Amino acid sequence: MNLNDILAEPGKHNLIAATLGEAKLDSPVKGQSFVDTSSRISLASEFSQIESLKQRNENIPYLEIAGPRKKIFHDPAQARVAIITCGGLCPGLNNVIKGLVEVLTYDYGVRVIFGIKYGYRGLDPRFGLTATRLTLDKVDNIHESGGTILGSSRGNQDPKIMVDTLLMQLNVNILFCIGGDGTLRGGRDIVDEVNRRKAPMSVICIPKTIDNDLNLIDRTFGFETCVQSAAEAIKGAHVEANGAPNGLGLVKVMGRDSGFIAAHASLASSVTNFCLIPEVPLRLEGPNGLFTALERRYFKHRKDHAVIVVAEGAGQDLFEKEASKDASGNVMKHDIGQFLANRISEHFKYSGNEISIKYIDPSYIIRSIPANSSDAIYCFQLAENAVHAAMEGKTNAVVGSFRGTFVLVPVGYVISERKKIDPEGALWHAVIGSTRQNDYFYDSSFETELPNRFASEDWR
Repeated sequence: MNLNDILAEPGKHNLIAATLGEAKLDSPVKGQSFVDTSSRISLASEFSQIESLKQRNENIPYLEIAGPRKKIFHDPAQARVAIITCGGLCPGLNNVIKGLVEVLTYDYGVRVIFGIKYGYRGLDPRFGLTATRLTLDKVDNIHESGGTILGSSRGNQDPKIMVDTLLMQLNVNILFCIGGDGTLRGGRDIVDEVNRRKAPMSVICIPKTIDNDLNLIDRTFGFETCVQSAAEAIKGAHVEANGAPNGLGLVKVMGRDSGFIAAHASLASSVTNFCLIPEVPLRLEGPNGLFTALERRYFKHRKDHAVIVVAEGAGQDLFEKEASKDASGNVMKHDIGQFLANRISEHFKYSGNEISIKYIDPSYIIRSIPANSSDAIYCFQLAENAVHAAMEGKTNAVVGSFRGTFVLVPVGYVISERKKIDPEGALWHAVIGSTRQNDYFYDSSFETELPNRFASEDWR
């Protein structure tokens, strides 16, 4: 259910976030203009899209604009809030936690805020993990550190057990879930169980994935910090590659199914010669394979170095064994970085040509650092709008940015499919233009006679 699917049949889609009931209480928020409950942003931005919808007598699909409302559903004096962080680490987690606590406390006067330890596991008493009270003093300096003060975990938990903990032990009526698609699915399962019990609990999700691959969301927090850090690693690989004859700097970055980090970091560093992403098939052998492309760069174009940036999900069809899954159900990708380092080394060794490979995998360093200034600002804005949505009584919704405006999106649409790079779109065209990698992949004027035993089916 991507944007094109919605625009093709807008009548089939309900993009309004669910509400627990009528908001009747006056909001205590001061010094800020309220956003009208009817404020919307159109999903159709191009004139041709709007004209097409008009000609078909279709209503223009829209998303609700987030922000403080004049009337709220939850009484701040009675509000009991829980915050949870799940999945892998990401720059900005502590910023979001701090922002939630500050807005709840300063703007709404909420006094009971729990932090759930170690993700959804913390809602299962069998693990013996307890909730901790979050106060302004406790979150004062947490934004200066990477990771999350609440800890995190992967894996599915029984929604009935989690809701028992939330309702019966903690008596929570607002839950904030900070995480990626697996976390959002868990939040949706909690909503379903809460609805079965007819309990008035708001569940608001704040999207966190450094892969930046969530549907209908412009950008997830931590992405810009990761791109900045990855670009520095790529520059380091470039220095290393220049330090040896036929030097090759090979950098693997995160990106299970979408290559946004690899693409953006390649553009930001301006020294990448080959950017390999999951959306574009990767071949090693043959006239348009990576081995020949490297030979063209070194031996025809007379370059004494090369830099390759590869997303972790690229080239997975090159592996013989099927990948396993992690506790959250995500496919654990084979190590394409080490695989390429080994295969390229073997190829050049067999052909009798010298190459010096420096392999760099900065993934866990990148995701564990504090947020940069841009992400820190974005994290607070997400937290602020998440609190406003929850206090209004919204539920089963994701707070995010769509075309530069903070909006509310039903969880189901965000997790329906992954956002990917369009191989014929502007972003990938910019990467191709910056790296000039097609000059090496598709230069028919260069015919190598170097032996290539890897084309043999019996090579293992």
